[in-house]
Amino acid sequence: MVLLVSKLGEGMVVPCEETPSGNLSLSLIDALPALRAKVRSLHVFRHGPNAATTIRSALSKALVHYYPLAGRLVESPLLQLACTGEGVWFVEASSQCNLEAIDYLDNEILEWRLQLLPQPPHEKDGFDPLVLVQVTQFTCRGFVMGLAFSHCLCDGMGAAQFLNALGESARGLQFPTIPPAWCREALPAPLLTDMTVQPPPPPIEGPEGPMELANIDFSPEFIAILKRQFLELTGKPCSTFEALAARAWRCRAQAVTQNNSSATANKNLNGENTTLFFFSNTRRLVDPPLPTGFYGNCIFPVTISLPLERLKCANQVETVKLIQEAKAKLPNQFTEWMARTKRHDDDGYVDPFAPSPDLSSDMLFAGEWGRLGFGEVDYGWGPPVHLVPVNYSSTTPLFIMGFPPSPRKGVRLVTWCVDRSHLSTFRQLLMDQP
Repeated sequence: MVLLVSKLGEGMVVPCEETPSGNLSLSLIDALPALRAKVRSLHVFRHGPNAATTIRSALSKALVHYYPLAGRLVESPLLQLACTGEGVWFVEASSQCNLEAIDYLDNEILEWRLQLLPQPPHEKDGFDPLVLVQVTQFTCRGFVMGLAFSHCLCDGMGAAQFLNALGESARGLQFPTIPPAWCREALPAPLLTDMTVQPPPPPIEGPEGPMELANIDFSPEFIAILKRQFLELTGKPCSTFEALAARAWRCRAQAVTQNNSSATANKNLNGENTTLFFFSNTRRLVDPPLPTGFYGNCIFPVTISLPLERLKCANQVETVKLIQEAKAKLPNQFTEWMARTKRHDDDGYVDPFAPSPDLSSDMLFAGEWGRLGFGEVDYGWGPPVHLVPVNYSSTTPLFIMGFPPSPRKGVRLVTWCVDRSHLSTFRQLLMDQP
């Protein structure tokens, strides 16, 4: 099967009414160099005739309320958001096949995914809109929305909030149900010393090549067994994220060492420590509370490090406990970071957002997309049947937790955390009966 996508038109979509101008300050988290990438995703809808026309019109209305997204990032000298009203990049495309023929993107074919993502025109040097959208119509009257969204402006919850507001606009609502709130002043502001941008590290490859994409599904019954076993052995519950993150981290450590045979593998993957890293939503910890419509970045890193050999030998319960213990420290760590950063007190304090001096392939990044709100977005024809993350990190092995295509139940891990030589073992270890 060959997927051919034809572009029918492209250009800027600007707010349909005049919007405020001037510069807006970003928070220290917004301005982190690590968040200057765009997060890419594909949203698959079973039905939606003339979707591009509907969404383009809705976008111009939604940008009146979310006008910062139509602006541009500027450094003067701190990174700020210039409310220029230039708009977002929009591509209309079509494909002469139906979504069923490509399994609603329930596959691991990277070439298909890239065709469905928006690309800015090559001839515009320095052209960098904060949001890029491509709507591709299929012959079945379904469509795929490809999205590239600047992480500087929104975390996952914020991006989902905007897309839900866009859906409300497409369905005829004049105002968003949740009024957007900028409110970046509630979080620490960046200093010039925070803004030194380091060159990105070179892409990390596994011992035999780059990280391999894999979709791995877990049934509700499988997840229930993991959670029940933890409850029976500890008397305490665990979340689905904790159970599957622990399993993925441990199985990856076992897979990459079980098959190691090269000096490169031993150097990269048999080092002293292995680290699990994820961001946690900290909106509930901000005092005074953030408004409901806040759509910026309010996340904090959680890291768990231990010797690789210890992780390989740990059982499921022990690994979940490590994750829970790290999460339990989050409120105090975030409160201390807020206090120290606002009073510029860095005496002996290790910034949790500072890049690791030894970022390498023994770090596994975990993301959870299932509870962000993307699955509720409705442009008038019902929610998406499939949400497809597209890898936005070339340097860190990762997995993203979400859902398999509707109507299937359970949880899907979309992983880029082992190379081809380790993938079969990793998959088998993950799916072994708990």
